[in-house]
Amino acid sequence: MIGAETVRHFCGAGHTVAGIDNDMRAYYFGAEASTQWAAQALRDQYPDYRHHNADVRDYAALEAIFQGYRGEIVLVVHTAAQPSHDWAAKEPLTDFGVNATGTLHVLELTRQHAVNAPFIFTSTNKVYGDAPNFLPLVEEETRWEVAPDHAYRAHGIDESMSIDQCKHSVFGASKVAADVMVQEYGRYFGMKTAVFRGGCLTGPGHSGAELHGFLSYLMKCAMTGREYTIFGYKGKQVRDNIHSRDLVACFDEVFRAPRMGEVYNMGGGRHSNCSMQEAIAICEALCGKKMAVRYAEDNRIGDHIWWIGDVRKFQGHYPGWTCRYDIQMILEEIYHGFEGRI
Repeated sequence: MIGAETVRHFCGAGHTVAGIDNDMRAYYFGAEASTQWAAQALRDQYPDYRHHNADVRDYAALEAIFQGYRGEIVLVVHTAAQPSHDWAAKEPLTDFGVNATGTLHVLELTRQHAVNAPFIFTSTNKVYGDAPNFLPLVEEETRWEVAPDHAYRAHGIDESMSIDQCKHSVFGASKVAADVMVQEYGRYFGMKTAVFRGGCLTGPGHSGAELHGFLSYLMKCAMTGREYTIFGYKGKQVRDNIHSRDLVACFDEVFRAPRMGEVYNMGGGRHSNCSMQEAIAICEALCGKKMAVRYAEDNRIGDHIWWIGDVRKFQGHYPGWTCRYDIQMILEEIYHGFEGRI
């Protein structure tokens, strides 16, 4: 989804964009999560889009692509990932191969063939493991919140939170490896790298599935009558959600004024966040009917009870950027995006 949004943004700005995708999402989550429809839509809409079917674990295949564009690459945006902490435990070698080794492949090929190009990496807030769950949280009517007197109450969790000595999930650990390596290529080799530790990245282009794509899958269930399962925390767990267009606007800021080895918490922040209960209520209002909801007491391993990211570091570096979409706007777009598709 973020890759497709990046293509739309930069092709729309007049650039030729080479996209690399082999629809591993269908392998992870089944046919309904396939990205083939999005890839075909990009081919149809943008004559300057060049699609390459390759696996980020295949260094030789990636090298041939980079060599083919040598001298022309002005930006590398790396969004390829195995994105589910639940799925990662089934195939840790696949997860680490895609998330960690695949990232190293793209980094090294950028260093070899486009060393001056800014390198943008979509990391995850799961690099902080379950550390956020040990914050002082209070239960409110529809959500958990950090205590009113805590430093994170006003703006959310900043980049100073430790990523060490906590349970990450297998997925979180593979993303930590990639996250640190991207930082290292910036600091050690002097490359213009930026790490975005995202909360929930979302929008109407998301092929949501139960194991990944919270708002997209939730809306799909609301519209079709499919049962939705809430895993633990009374359905009051909180996520910040950022629309893909707002995130790609961040990428454009970095492209135009790159820095070296930066790390940013990036999400909807205090502007765009919700609990599961609150999201369900909005979906029901949009669809005009109650959802079929089942509650499972056991929470997912490594899941956050409360996550709102503090985006002020990025805003300080790029004061022209602002988060435009809130939860209501995001869910309305997802609803209308599904009309005629499901």
